[in-house]
Amino acid sequence: MKKIKGRMDESILVCVYYGPNGERLIQRGCKIANMLDCPLYILTIDPKPFDDLDAEKTSYITRWKQLADQHSAEAFIMKDDEHRPISKVIAEVAREKNITQIILGQTAQSRWEQIAKGSIINSLLREIPFVDLHIISVSRYLKNPDRHFEKGVRAYLIKEHDQYRLIFKHTKDIEFEGIFFKEFGTDFNNGIFKFMKDKETLQVQVHEDIVSDLTNVEMNTDADADDDYL
Repeated sequence: MKKIKGRMDESILVCVYYGPNGERLIQRGCKIANMLDCPLYILTIDPKPFDDLDAEKTSYITRWKQLADQHSAEAFIMKDDEHRPISKVIAEVAREKNITQIILGQTAQSRWEQIAKGSIINSLLREIPFVDLHIISVSRYLKNPDRHFEKGVRAYLIKEHDQYRLIFKHTKDIEFEGIFFKEFGTDFNNGIFKFMKDKETLQVQVHEDIVSDLTNVEMNTDADADDDYL
């Protein structure tokens, strides 16, 4: 039996998308909901039907459902086979659940998409002007029990043959922009590069300035770290 929330005039909606930042957004939403003693909802949206999702995406959904149960969320809401604009779907759920505060990831939409199609944030402000929006940035700290990293700095990847080189100056040749976390105790640029690719937040291994492939490296993000925008 769920605990009856003390305040029903407030209600939190966390919007998550695939990638390592989703869990961090849920943890932030849980903290706010606990402080306000109010209902919490978690929402994810996908244009594909649930049965067509690959194993990686379904594993994220399973984990988010587990977190929803652990934190006594009112509901985990999955909007699959959805072809409407994301802002329309979020606004619809917000109205249905009487949401007063929405939590979004700062990198849920690339800067180029914002320029070309208009910001999701601006669309939400037009759709549901009386709802507070919390924009959570990508953390510039990583926490791992076995390896430690310096505070992240802005960096870029440029293509070199079948691999990528890490650089720290913006040029016209850059493929990806993100944050580089250098390992403590190394004279070379070894560590983790965190960036956006196809609307997903990825973390890839850097060895002596080189990223040999774009395979995601699972790491624990420090949810209590200071927030900094990319």
